[in-house]
Amino acid sequence: MWYPVDTSTPSLSTATSAVCVIIAAYNCQETIIRAIASALAEPEATEVVVVDDASTDDTVATAHSADDGSGRLRILTQLQNAGPSAARNRAIQESQAPWIAILDSDDFFMPGRLKGLLAFAQQADLIADDLWQVPEDNVTGPRRSLLGTSLLAPQSITFAEFVMSNVTRADRQRGELGFIKPLIRRQFLTEYRITYQEQMRLGEDYELYARALAMGGRLLLVPAQGYVSVIRLHSLSGRHSETDLLHLRDCDHALMKIEHLSPVDKQAIRQHYLSIDCRLQWRLLIIAIKNRKMGDIISTFLRPFPVPWYLVKQLALEVYIRSFPKKPSNISINS
Repeated sequence: MWYPVDTSTPSLSTATSAVCVIIAAYNCQETIIRAIASALAEPEATEVVVVDDASTDDTVATAHSADDGSGRLRILTQLQNAGPSAARNRAIQESQAPWIAILDSDDFFMPGRLKGLLAFAQQADLIADDLWQVPEDNVTGPRRSLLGTSLLAPQSITFAEFVMSNVTRADRQRGELGFIKPLIRRQFLTEYRITYQEQMRLGEDYELYARALAMGGRLLLVPAQGYVSVIRLHSLSGRHSETDLLHLRDCDHALMKIEHLSPVDKQAIRQHYLSIDCRLQWRLLIIAIKNRKMGDIISTFLRPFPVPWYLVKQLALEVYIRSFPKKPSNISINS
């Protein structure tokens, strides 16, 4: 369902438009100043809370050097590395602004982003914009959007639409809404006791957004307002383990138990579960083959459809690549 911009919406007071920008930081001394500075440059950011997740580099000292003296920056430290979910939960607990904005430590805001999102504050509990994506070696150069021409006007997103956007399909360009970084209404999180699942280090955003929508939250997706996502070859999200995939897959079990989900909603969850299980079983199959454990190899194929078919296709691709190592090919195996 599409919505036009509501130009008749009255201006919000400072008390209701204040935003807390939350930055979970780990070994990011090279990018943390850029992230903090972009947040402090937003007048609507009345709080900028950085939670250092037991970094082993100079992230904390570097973050302190980004303080603009306005009194809005707070830097908290974790005694042990507990992951981004735990860091974000702590920042949420120790802040007060009515709106929460998540900013990754290697990303940054363009001027005016928060003001642009707050223009829709009366229409949703989560307000997200399309992301600008740039390579880490040229952050000021050409950029591309996550969603492209599929988002030309504000759009209300249902639970099923959100979940299905995170199901990888070969017949469409990637545009997972689990990557979005919305403004989130603090009152909604508090009322429904929604927090990040701290055992998750992959897909923690997907889980929180999906649970919020399942509990009746309203998600409005609008054209890009200025969140710049820096694509890094060696980002933490690209180094996920089998355990990370397991937690992401199994979070769908808990989502399935939420009351009042429609058959369409439940079918979307099942498809997402199986798409993650395909990736997990492929990783487990590779390990089993390397260890020559026939029982483990067989068990990966005893999963519900389409997992066995996915494994067969991936094995065929692997054979093809090994058979023609010098022939250029854009085929890649996703793990």
